[in-house]
Amino acid sequence: VQVVESGGGLVQPGGSLTLSCTASGFPVRPLSMNWYRQTPGKERERVASITLRFGATTYADSVKGRFTISRDDGKATVHLQMNSLNANDTGVYYCSALTSNEYWGQGIQVNVSS
Repeated sequence: VQVVESGGGLVQPGGSLTLSCTASGFPVRPLSMNWYRQTPGKERERVASITLRFGATTYADSVKGRFTISRDDGKATVHLQMNSLNANDTGVYYCSALTSNEYWGQGIQVNVSS
């Protein structure tokens, strides 16, 4: 099985960035897919989740109103649209796919800096 993230990079404060994640090789479609981030000096934080069947979403308080998670219908692909980015959003973003276990991507760097 594989979980692969894409779309990270450098963005200016106030800017936007979209991350994508695809889970492949699973015998059954994952129940949900999730975005976490690891920021310097802090524990890994789950920022957004979406169920693949119904598209139900949850967000951390720190990103509510700024981040939107979505899925491609019928596929194990999700996107994280990040708006109004600030320096506190800098970190490594990880995607995970949840079945009876949780499978992780390798992580992707997001830097918010002028």
